[in-house]
Amino acid sequence: MSPSFHRLLLVPLFGLCLSAGAAPLDEPLKPLPAVPQQNPLRVELGRQLFNESRLSVNGSLACSSCHQLANGGADNKTFSIGFAGLPVGINTPSVFNASLNFRQFWNGRADTLETQIHEVVQSPSEMGSNWEHVVQTLSADPAYRTSFANAYPDGVTLNNVQNALATYERTLLSSNSRFDQYLLGDTAILSREEKYGYQRFKEYGCIACHQGVNIGGNMFQKFGVMGDYFQVRGQPVESDLGRYLVTRDEEDRNVFKVPSLRNVAVTAPYFHDGSAETLEEAVDVMFKFQLGRIPSTADKTLIIKFLKTLTGEWGGKTL
Repeated sequence: MSPSFHRLLLVPLFGLCLSAGAAPLDEPLKPLPAVPQQNPLRVELGRQLFNESRLSVNGSLACSSCHQLANGGADNKTFSIGFAGLPVGINTPSVFNASLNFRQFWNGRADTLETQIHEVVQSPSEMGSNWEHVVQTLSADPAYRTSFANAYPDGVTLNNVQNALATYERTLLSSNSRFDQYLLGDTAILSREEKYGYQRFKEYGCIACHQGVNIGGNMFQKFGVMGDYFQVRGQPVESDLGRYLVTRDEEDRNVFKVPSLRNVAVTAPYFHDGSAETLEEAVDVMFKFQLGRIPSTADKTLIIKFLKTLTGEWGGKTL
């Protein structure tokens, strides 16, 4: 995507649209793919590392502390709590389906899951550790030495820790949402109102940013296309600068990765600042600042009904 593409789209960042009938082959939204085949030894090792608090400098924080699989892959907090007991500076996104995003982090500074993992472990506000310490700690554990030796020819290394974690995260796909079942041909699984909600979602233009397999997560967009969200909210902070922090390009000020809408009904609060506590509030914000429109009460209700069909399953249970 060209750097200027997001400037050409007057469409929503969080956007909230499909037909009320059958799901044709050319739908702009696509069902989740099957979980990719991965080395099972590396997946299991990654699962253990995902829950390993010794990745943090003081043993207080694991990946699963903030990315709670039972809470939609996030933690229901405005800001997660870092290793030092202090809140981090930006809302924690869900780990579910993160492997399908074109970039990682709200400002897109990581190209891969491995790079995202590399940064989080060393972050002074998140895990506060360093990779030399992590590798030494894991190497001193006989069980980990054995697991790494079985999964990787060279045992415990920085790259292998990151690869194992990323391998596990690639299996975290929240499959079998009712909407995916609809896309796959079970058109009766959605109610008439849910189908109309999808239709409204498209008609209002939300689909321009929230499309593809992850219903978002594949482009950047300015937060506040049709109004100055940050002026209205007040109390600006550094994280509000978004992609500007990466590129230092004025055109990227307040620009963020468009988030995925999968499981959006169970991942409140919303936005990079966690400012919207409910889905209804988030929809209002998007209509005002991204579309510059006020939807009818009926249309808003329909869209929210549609969004609730995007909740998938993990481990045989609905999130």
